[in-house]
Amino acid sequence: MEKVSLCKDFQQNKKQMEQLLRLDASFDLIGRNIKVAGRSAVLYFIDGFVKDDIMEKIMEYLMSLSPKDLEGVASTQQFADAFITYVETDCETDPEKVVTGVLSGTICLLLEGYDQAMMIDARTYPTRSVSEPDDDRVLRGSRDGFVETLVHNTSLIRRRIRDPSLTMDIMQIGRKSKTDVVICYMADTVDPKILKNVKEKLRNVTINTLTMSQESLAECLVKPKWYNPFPKVRYSERPDAAAASVIEGSIVILVDNSPSAMVLPTSIIDFVQDTNDYYFPPLIGTYLRIVRMVVFLLTLILTPTWFLLVSNPQWIPTWLEFIQIEEPNSVPVIVQLLLIEFIIDGLKLASLNTPSVLSNSFSVVGALVLGDFAVQAKWFVPEVVLFMAFVAISNFTQPSFELGYAFKLFRVMILIFTALFHLWGYLAGLAIVLLVLLCSKTITGRGYLYPLLPFDGKALSRLLIRRRINDQNT
Repeated sequence: MEKVSLCKDFQQNKKQMEQLLRLDASFDLIGRNIKVAGRSAVLYFIDGFVKDDIMEKIMEYLMSLSPKDLEGVASTQQFADAFITYVETDCETDPEKVVTGVLSGTICLLLEGYDQAMMIDARTYPTRSVSEPDDDRVLRGSRDGFVETLVHNTSLIRRRIRDPSLTMDIMQIGRKSKTDVVICYMADTVDPKILKNVKEKLRNVTINTLTMSQESLAECLVKPKWYNPFPKVRYSERPDAAAASVIEGSIVILVDNSPSAMVLPTSIIDFVQDTNDYYFPPLIGTYLRIVRMVVFLLTLILTPTWFLLVSNPQWIPTWLEFIQIEEPNSVPVIVQLLLIEFIIDGLKLASLNTPSVLSNSFSVVGALVLGDFAVQAKWFVPEVVLFMAFVAISNFTQPSFELGYAFKLFRVMILIFTALFHLWGYLAGLAIVLLVLLCSKTITGRGYLYPLLPFDGKALSRLLIRRRINDQNT
């Protein structure tokens, strides 16, 4: 049906809206006919987005009006100003915008004699409780976290930043889903060039639906390259971390139906920070940050370096002789290392589908029993199990799963290169990792190694050392 603007012909408006909404095809799309001051009226809404008590109050008030009350009320806006008691109310003539509003949960009121639809934002989305995220916990600090409802997430940030320069710019992305996306930033601290770049990228996104919420949006903003697994977006489910990033001048993107906030722009050095660092004094926070950096770096080079040394025992100094394999078996060490890499990921995938009641027991069985039996059965040597257990646990020293898997893939590549070409393969693997990092760019085109390259000493020291919180450091 051709979309035409709403007019004063009530029956034509009603017919057009019911055809566009396909009212007869869906049980949860409701069209409620009522009488308002002797005139015909209809309310369109989605059952489940609007609570019964709110609808009852709206209808009770509208149906109590008399024809005398409408004397002198010539326009839709005048009617809304005089008789619609709900806070958020707009008047709209574009049928497409009216349909989008109704499908988003807004109540639409069409009234005989007026050429606009009144959009009453009385929606209430189903939501879970605001609780601490499972993958970003802190020892001290707030225990709230983002949820799947957009307005709840924006209010959690506004509760922490009561400044008029805090801007929440909303747009809709997706030709069919029309998903609400909010760009959150501080107008007085954000880089205007970066903000303009991000907004242009968002406006140019052409996709039917954001099925996977922020991941779908991230893949539209950053064109993925199959050889580069390093994440270009940092995620956080903590309102305090998102608010701190906004204050520092970063851009936070919130996507409806997602409990994660996207922080832009992001370089690899940004991942060394953790919320826990700021809930402890500067000295302790700096120590935790150094431990995190060293341990996570070891996840990349520990097993390849150990494999290179045990493959060339003559290179092992006397004080490192304890790393040699005491009781080798017939299975090649490289096969053992690669096999455990896959087994660990298999156990992770299995744990995701394990009922929470059994998850702890499953972890014990997977980590202890299977590992012990594998050693006794001569599949693996104890040293391989020990080093891979350290690597698997060390991956959790930072909260980004994407970065953890990026390091894992490059670790496997270095192991294979080392097995094929020994020292030269080991060095070539490290060189490839460094080359990929050097060639990577953030979403705004800045170097992925910033502030290391291009070098910014002040910014680098702020990321590597937990400084005292003051006006210049939030």
